[in-house]
Amino acid sequence: MAMILAGFAALANVVALVLLASAVSALMNSSTGVVGISLSPVATVSLLALCTALSFVCRNAAFRTSHMGAFRLEQILRTRISAHLAEVPLGFIVTTGSGALKKVLLDDVRNLHAFVADSTPFIGRSVVAPVASLIMLMIVDWRLALTSIALLCLGGVLMYVVMRDSVSLRKDYAQSQERINTAVIEFVQAMPVVRTFDDGSGSFRRFQEALASYRVALKKWIAATGVSARLGMLILSPMPTLVAVSAVGVLLMAKGWLDFPSLIAGLLLSTGMADAMMPLMWLNNFIKKSQASALRIQEILSVPVLPKTSAPQQPRDASVQFDQVWFRYENRQEDALQDVSFTAPAGTVTALVGPSGAGKSTVAKLIPRFWDATAGRILVGGADVRDMLPETLMAAVSFVFQDTFLFQDTIEANIRMARPEASFEQIVAAAQAARIHDFIIGLPDGYQTQAGDRGTRLSGGQRQRITIARAILRDAPVVVLDEATAFADPENEDEIIQALANLMRNRTVLIIAHRLATIKDADQIVVFDNGKVAEIGSHEQLVDRDGVYSRLWLNFETAQQWDIKHGEVSE
Repeated sequence: MAMILAGFAALANVVALVLLASAVSALMNSSTGVVGISLSPVATVSLLALCTALSFVCRNAAFRTSHMGAFRLEQILRTRISAHLAEVPLGFIVTTGSGALKKVLLDDVRNLHAFVADSTPFIGRSVVAPVASLIMLMIVDWRLALTSIALLCLGGVLMYVVMRDSVSLRKDYAQSQERINTAVIEFVQAMPVVRTFDDGSGSFRRFQEALASYRVALKKWIAATGVSARLGMLILSPMPTLVAVSAVGVLLMAKGWLDFPSLIAGLLLSTGMADAMMPLMWLNNFIKKSQASALRIQEILSVPVLPKTSAPQQPRDASVQFDQVWFRYENRQEDALQDVSFTAPAGTVTALVGPSGAGKSTVAKLIPRFWDATAGRILVGGADVRDMLPETLMAAVSFVFQDTFLFQDTIEANIRMARPEASFEQIVAAAQAARIHDFIIGLPDGYQTQAGDRGTRLSGGQRQRITIARAILRDAPVVVLDEATAFADPENEDEIIQALANLMRNRTVLIIAHRLATIKDADQIVVFDNGKVAEIGSHEQLVDRDGVYSRLWLNFETAQQWDIKHGEVSE
């Protein structure tokens, strides 16, 4: 619709140019008129005003339509990309990085917005105006038409030279922009570390290198196309066409082969023709840029989502079982998990321990299908997690991870996201069980207090208890705690432990912890080593076996005797 409206605007403008020349002919009392049109001055001026107004209205309507379409496109693309990213494996999100995804969601979608908003009227105008002008110019005088065509062809050749190598150059340019985005995001997120350890010159090195790469790509592009681009812009501007057509027209008039009104018409039409062709250079740039953006968006949308079952199952109980599970992260040579098998009976507490990198957190993240197991089965209540609908799985299992995340919203909204339909009284009850209610009501705005970006207005222990309140409100029968006591400082430790006790009551619990003292009383302890299950048993049984757990426990007890004054364990 925008193209059609812009085409009508261009056509009305061409007719207006002919009528303008006809008005000049009428003022000169020419009997022949222009292209056979001989109207009274009043009729000519009236039609000229009508065509000018129609051109203005259609042009404005075209841009209004194209911009509304562009905003609609933004909404569609960002909604679709966001929904797709929510269904792809988490591993893709992690490996791709926030900088590249930000560029797709913001910059690439914005490029398509610009293409639809600005280019579609250009397309309608750039197709209709030159064709209509050429036809009218051929009617006025075919020699003037050939002069205009010659200059436009020369400008077109130079434009082709400009854009010939733009594909590879544009790719380098886009990749350098991605590196800048990644470096900026990394620098901002690492600001506390930057301010602690240096003045930014060392940690900002990646951004400086990204800028240098961007500068090199830009200079290379300009060097390859700069001269041709300037020549193309010069030739496709109205002035060279105006000069050439004037020169040819004066010669024709000197020979008596052309009258003055026709020369005026030829000048107006040829100038409009050149002016209409000028946007083609920018249009080609828009198309190439939008093509690259569309391809990157398509790459994201083509990433396979986690498959959904056609025969969904429901869990029978709150047990969790790993049955010969293997898993390997993408682009890794070694397996993160190897033939892992264990069962957490309903209503019991199972602790997962082991050295760093042994596979404990990987086990926790396979349960909600952040990734799918390479081989084997993970069962919740006897149902394979791959055969459960996402909403069924999330209703059966809740998580409290080591890395807490709060949205830049109110504390109430951050807790409510576990159950959007929950009443305020239920949210308060969950906060009380998480031992955070008294702190919240002591804030100036209570539950309406803003948590800040990523919860930065709260301490680590407070954020942890809010995420525990979120899990309590979810009321899932299975709870997975991944190093949930990581922020248990002396002030918050007792509160967090009591909050976890309330969360774990009457539920099946899988707890991952490095602080072995917190899981001594677990019903069973599963010990991991190098991605394998090394031992399973109670605390007493494992200590007596003199295996991996026994060594971990000995190291833990030794660490408790460390003396900060002497830098060594006390006797």
